Amino acid sequence: MEEGPEPNLPTKTLGLNADLQKKHQAMLDRLSNRHQARLDNSLARRSDSGNSSESTSSFLSRFSDSKQSIDSQLADSRLIAQSDPSRLKSHFANLSSSISDLEILVAENSYFLPSYEVRSSLKTISDLKQNLETLNSELIPKKKFSFKNKATTKKEPIKEPEPLKYDTVSLSNFKMPDSPGFRNKTNETLVKKFKGTDIGEFTLSDLDSCEVRLTGCCNAVFMNRLKNCKVYLGPVIGSILIEEVEGCVFVLASHQIRIHLAKKCDFYLRVRSRPIIEDSNVVRFAPYCLDYEGIEMDLQKAGLSEETGNWANVDDFKWLRAVQSPNWCVLPENERVGKVRVEDFESRIEGS
Repeated sequence: MEEGPEPNLPTKTLGLNADLQKKHQAMLDRLSNRHQARLDNSLARRSDSGNSSESTSSFLSRFSDSKQSIDSQLADSRLIAQSDPSRLKSHFANLSSSISDLEILVAENSYFLPSYEVRSSLKTISDLKQNLETLNSELIPKKKFSFKNKATTKKEPIKEPEPLKYDTVSLSNFKMPDSPGFRNKTNETLVKKFKGTDIGEFTLSDLDSCEVRLTGCCNAVFMNRLKNCKVYLGPVIGSILIEEVEGCVFVLASHQIRIHLAKKCDFYLRVRSRPIIEDSNVVRFAPYCLDYEGIEMDLQKAGLSEETGNWANVDDFKWLRAVQSPNWCVLPENERVGKVRVEDFESRIEGS
């Protein structure tokens, strides 16, 4: 019985099967490597997300603990007023410091916080300031009369910073107040010095190509429709609101600063909370650079002695993405004006 060539067939078949098995195994290895790479990337993304979530959770826990402590101290104010009224001033000073620390906590962690958490935190801080102001006005009322045998040195009352009640809402429909100020001027130098208790709200409106110099402290400043102006302000105890300005330079110090509809402007700031811009573009920021005789005393009086660095921590109200808003930037050092010295002299034009 002839075998023929059949004995060779199994050998060829085995050879082909071995090649196919090698190719098949190589394909499986490639698929396995791709799967592992995708798994590693997925785990990395989860880790990053977890770190962000953990950071947010840690911040919220710290913020909540601090708020509860401040709420508790606010609640104790009435008991202190009844048991030991002499402690109230120091008590309120400590509360003000605690609220400022809470404000700084938000500023330092805002780079990774969701926009909602930032705004919610700022609203909470604003409410705490309002509660403190209400208690301060209620429990330490201003004296109308004082009859004493001994002559005493009159001391100006310490004023708490006024809360910016519009810091978490759009300014599109905000109406400028009718307060004293400079209005409807062109190509003029406008100067005013706030003295002693001459502290209130001041408005700059409809100015073109003017230089404004306000020294001393005031409660709040409002600016509206300024073009090609230079504005130099001493410390503002409360807040500054700027709307519809173009081609201007602002040198400002305040607890809170809100900017709406600004275009091609430079801001030199010292501010306790984050500056807020809205509907603005091509705006640049640098540190406060004003100098005049007595400014250090004014800064201390307004609670602005220390530089917080918040001039570079701007919040764009309309920009909700995680990356920085393209509408603002830090002003390069080689383009900054340097120290601005404003001579301390009386007004040539008084605000009306």
